[in-house]
Amino acid sequence: MTTSDWLQELQAERSRLGRASTAGRVADVLRTRITEGSLAPGTRLSEEDIGTALGVSRNTLREAFRLLGHERLLVHEFNRGVFVRRLTVADVRDLYELRRILECGAVRRAAERFSPGSSPVSDERWTGLLDPVRSAVEEGEAAAGEGRWVDVGTANMHFHQAVSALAGSPRVDEAMGHLLAELRLVFHVMAAPQAFHEAYLPGNRRILELLAAGDLAGAESAMAAYLDAAEAQLVAAYGEAA
Repeated sequence: MTTSDWLQELQAERSRLGRASTAGRVADVLRTRITEGSLAPGTRLSEEDIGTALGVSRNTLREAFRLLGHERLLVHEFNRGVFVRRLTVADVRDLYELRRILECGAVRRAAERFSPGSSPVSDERWTGLLDPVRSAVEEGEAAAGEGRWVDVGTANMHFHQAVSALAGSPRVDEAMGHLLAELRLVFHVMAAPQAFHEAYLPGNRRILELLAAGDLAGAESAMAAYLDAAEAQLVAAYGEAA
């Protein structure tokens, strides 16, 4: 995606900010662009261009940059400007440790909401909880069918966000949102997005099926194996790019 492309996308977001725009909301817009793959690692963020696109002051934009810097998404380089951060192998390993805690833990916590020995399948709440998971799986499969591989990656983000939401915790949701933005920066190391994302579509579908069947222990085990495989693949890709 070129600079003009993602700046045009920011212009479309301008109406959402309104007069009550804040640095936090500007940070939300930029974080979303990172999560959806529009802003690649190493991209320089021009205060003038982004401020004009969003219609916000330079001070507001600088505060948004500061917030995203604390989230490890941006980095300020002296006399050069603000850039989307490039992550390291150590970052990858740490992110996947946190993913195991959040995603596997979310499935485990969901299991604990139901009485021992019972199946959540008969509980109407379970269907509602799984709707976003199902939607994300179908979104990814539809994008793959049309060859939209960047969108498959975005759908994958939606899937993992929905799985973490099974914990029923707004703080987990927020932590996962920040983690996924960082993770998208990791995914840019994969030179062939189709080969990378396509391989995980069956895994997403399998985890959904296990959850829908009420086999939460099986779903947690499948998620753990899924994350182990993804981490190993990304660490190897970082080694090849070094």
